[in-house]
Amino acid sequence: MSVRVRFAPSPTGFLHVGGLRTALYNYLFAKHHKGRFVLRIEDTDRTRLVENAVENLIGSLHWAGIDYDEGPGKGGDYGPYIQSERLDIYKEYSEMLHEKGAAYYAFDTAEEIEEMRKREPSEQFTKYDRTSMKNELTLGEEETRKLIESGSSYVLRLKVPGNTIVVFDDLIRGKVEVNTAEIDDQVLMKSDGYPTYHLANVVDDHLMKITQVIRGEEWLPSTPKHILLYEAFGWDKPKFAHLPLLLNPDKTKLSKRQGSVAVEDFAKEGYFNDAFVNFIALLGWNPSSDREIYSIEELIDSFDIEKVNKGGAVFDRAKLEWMNFQYLKQKPSSELVELLFPILESKAMTGFAKDYLENVINLFRERIKFIKELPETAGYMFHSPGDYEKDYLDKHWRENTIEILKPLLEKYRQENDFSHTNLYELTKTYIEGLGMKMKEIIHPIRLMITGKSAGAGMFETMEVLGKQECIKRIEEFIKLKESKMI
Repeated sequence: MSVRVRFAPSPTGFLHVGGLRTALYNYLFAKHHKGRFVLRIEDTDRTRLVENAVENLIGSLHWAGIDYDEGPGKGGDYGPYIQSERLDIYKEYSEMLHEKGAAYYAFDTAEEIEEMRKREPSEQFTKYDRTSMKNELTLGEEETRKLIESGSSYVLRLKVPGNTIVVFDDLIRGKVEVNTAEIDDQVLMKSDGYPTYHLANVVDDHLMKITQVIRGEEWLPSTPKHILLYEAFGWDKPKFAHLPLLLNPDKTKLSKRQGSVAVEDFAKEGYFNDAFVNFIALLGWNPSSDREIYSIEELIDSFDIEKVNKGGAVFDRAKLEWMNFQYLKQKPSSELVELLFPILESKAMTGFAKDYLENVINLFRERIKFIKELPETAGYMFHSPGDYEKDYLDKHWRENTIEILKPLLEKYRQENDFSHTNLYELTKTYIEGLGMKMKEIIHPIRLMITGKSAGAGMFETMEVLGKQECIKRIEEFIKLKESKMI
């Protein structure tokens, strides 16, 4: 049987990084086994829907490079792939369960359910008492029919068998056993005609021929209910794998209280999508090597769901920044410059040649964590200094500095080879000829050209800026200094 897995988010807001990991692991598993990856939108809880959430989810998956084979906008043999478009299907299968005696109608109001829970307090949860509440089992067939015909509101509940052990082998956690005494008679169809997650999930996974259900740990308690549904329908169940939680560094559950958790936020912050996916892939799993940088092809080739850890994985933002920096260092400048263009445009820094920007990137790529930092970190590469660091000026400027600089400036003006190596040798020869040390002139030159006390290599900076720009800046500074404007 060919592998078919799915990612089935609810459109209740942004795509959480935990959701992205679930999608990624399903994607890696499918591609590793040359199977199909399905996107299904589970929108049956109408009270929690958020406008444009589906578009956001799909956009975040697209940014991460996770391309689904079947789903909204793509179609497939097992659609529709949006649950609210499958209501007739759920109605048909809910009636099938009822006819089998595996489910029953219940007419209790929310207030009556609340009263029942108050009468039977429990430290964990209070099960629905089917023997004393207002349902088909206590009312009988005739009274049930009358209530339905009169338009009374009702739900369909799963009739959980008593004192039975539900057993399944989780691909990550191993053997799991749950006594049905711990399982409530779950609502399967709500009074509004919509299914609950449990019924829709099982019906869809069966009809869409899902072979492995890979989802978050929070769904582990629901799995015995789903297995009971598979058994009630007489269907083969898929294999299950429940992923560990993502944690904050303090080992609490990852939440927005300690920083961004929305995938779109990380995209806006300037993280590379491939670096982010690399980082997410290693949260709870690794390919059993000392390496930490992997291409998506390498992740697909190495992925093994049974090697995923049971324990929670810490989402370390410092490690993510490190990962992004590794990608920044190795990415082609031609790729980075395409990311830089819109950033510069937003700051009205336009008119720069692509070759020039690539040289700027190569000069600063190990001094920034994100490409968006370049206009500020390397501002003097895009415009003349607007001011000069006064402390640095006071420390390194001498009364005879201009007198020393003017002959050197003339040498720069006459030099055709403006490479950093030649600039260094030319400057060194001149300075040593005066019996001075290089640092006595390098600091003033840096200040005149950049306005800063620190930055990329001075002569490398001059080479990228070019002869004409460097001479212009030095001359401008000398004029300001001689006119006592600085």
